[in-house]
Amino acid sequence: MKKYFVGVMLAAGLTCQAQSLDGSWMGTLDAGAQKMTIQAKVNQASRQVTATITELGAPEQALDVNYLSADSISVAFEPLDITYQGKLQDNVVKGIFVQRGFRLPLDLTRGDVTYNRPQEPTAPYPYQTEEVTFANKAAGVTLAGTLTYPVDYKAGNKVPVVLMVTGSGPENRDEELFHHKPFLVIADYLARHGIASLRYDDRGTAQSTGDYASALTTDFAADAEAGLAYLRQLKKFGKVGLLGHSEGGLIGYMLGSKGKTDFIVSLAGPACRIDTMLMTQLNALARVQGYNGMLVKDVASAKQYLNAGDKSAWMKAFLEMDATPFVKATTCPVLALGGEKDLNVPVSINNPSLEARLKKQPKTQIKVYPGLSHLFQHSATGNPMEASKIEETVAPEVLSDIATWINSL
Repeated sequence: MKKYFVGVMLAAGLTCQAQSLDGSWMGTLDAGAQKMTIQAKVNQASRQVTATITELGAPEQALDVNYLSADSISVAFEPLDITYQGKLQDNVVKGIFVQRGFRLPLDLTRGDVTYNRPQEPTAPYPYQTEEVTFANKAAGVTLAGTLTYPVDYKAGNKVPVVLMVTGSGPENRDEELFHHKPFLVIADYLARHGIASLRYDDRGTAQSTGDYASALTTDFAADAEAGLAYLRQLKKFGKVGLLGHSEGGLIGYMLGSKGKTDFIVSLAGPACRIDTMLMTQLNALARVQGYNGMLVKDVASAKQYLNAGDKSAWMKAFLEMDATPFVKATTCPVLALGGEKDLNVPVSINNPSLEARLKKQPKTQIKVYPGLSHLFQHSATGNPMEASKIEETVAPEVLSDIATWINSL
């Protein structure tokens, strides 16, 4: 779901800090139940300071610079009532982070946060890729993506192909989040197992045109429908399916209910009422992030909480969605996967709807993986704020099951 859902507690407001002197700085903010890694960059000549929290997977934010000298800094991020003041001592910035009256020490040392991603492929690849575009003509949107062919693909080979659809929030074709690239990893694995794929940048993101901020889930579904039509028009492939994560999985059911896809791989795709799911999500994330009690008591308070934090048309419409009619009307084979530790789309809420409504047929499967999070990583708690620190991008058993299932169709 939207990335800032991850930080429902104080962490949601910790999207920015900043530090001193030219270069990159990093430090750990100890907020009790959560320890957050701050990455800051300072350009003294231009008086620019940016910062991010790696656990939130958020992009760098520009800070307001109140004071910046060779050894001292004072910055702020007014939208979240954050200030930071620090002084350079023995190559360490000794400072105080303040948010809404809460004062925490935050010391910074020189360096960049680095990430080990052993599953991420690097070029040259043993398969062919092609940069392509396709259009949602009705919306005037052009989507840019990467078409990946299987190893040893030859023209005329009617291999299966999947269109990859990201979760909510503006994401590029790799579904890059929390410093992972899950769609890149999945595309690579599928290519090595005889399956083609097309992954694309969300509208208004990276190389795709259009306005992301004004779009609804129905608009993203229309973009995906255009992608499926494009793959069929190429006449290069056999079965044309959709692989969607989170909101992308919901879009799979939306298009499946219209007969637009030959098969669906749903990675934690909502199959229930969205407002009920989000109420459960908010309380689950709050508990794992150190909040005692219930953050929201019912669906009405969950809607109020979420609409207060996100006033977009997308959020308003998303909260009113019910996925159950789409699931019930889907007739193509479905591989619906979920993680036992998923706090964003909890299987306790989602799977009963899948089991009750998905058409019973030999190829349709519903599977829950022990110990896997919403991102299908092995995780002790399922807390998405741990995702950037986990080296695994996608659990190997999930990759294997996806490829085996598609090839069995």
